[in-house]
Amino acid sequence: MIPAVAATPEKLHHMGKVLPSKIVSCEFVGSFFTSDRFLEDSRPQIAFAGRSNVGKSTLLNSLVGRKRLAKVSTTPGKTRSVNFFLVNDKFYFVDLPGYGYAKVGKKVRESWRELLENYLTGSRHLIGLILLLDCRRDLTDEDRQLVAWLADRGLPVLAVVTKSDKLSRDKVNRKVKEIQSRLGVAAIAFSALTGAGKKELLNSIRNLVAEHFEKTRA
Repeated sequence: MIPAVAATPEKLHHMGKVLPSKIVSCEFVGSFFTSDRFLEDSRPQIAFAGRSNVGKSTLLNSLVGRKRLAKVSTTPGKTRSVNFFLVNDKFYFVDLPGYGYAKVGKKVRESWRELLENYLTGSRHLIGLILLLDCRRDLTDEDRQLVAWLADRGLPVLAVVTKSDKLSRDKVNRKVKEIQSRLGVAAIAFSALTGAGKKELLNSIRNLVAEHFEKTRA
């Protein structure tokens, strides 16, 4: 799993080079609609996944401090491609299509699922996945299957419990503990509206990227 904690002191110097206390640059690189044309770049990738309308685009915009870097829509299932954003010229955020949206045809759902699966199985530079879960919704079989599949392949996963401003603090804390227990991964409560959890999430991402670069230098 991706630890939801700050890095140890000995890693801070290298982490600062990879990702300062806030993201200083983030560039949209491209959208890929077919699995045979994914981005070819050796820099590490951190993917963001979750059910449709869970708030992936809003979270990404909050992390990078931009309002419209990732397009936000009130229409579920709007993200229909794999979208790459280059962060600090060092690594990528990858916005994956949302899953679980029922109000589209079976053929469309299957094409999204195939695109998602092909990215996860085919990417040689994926170093971890951020799984977004709406604090007001129950876990689904798709959520569990995705975490289990990634665990089998040794890929770190961090659950981010989105829209935490919609519930009381006690209810959010219970939801975080429930997710940690049922999925066996670390979890962070997050709100793009209040900024809650943003610093903790950035520190977890910094730690993951720094560990990757340390391993590749060894």
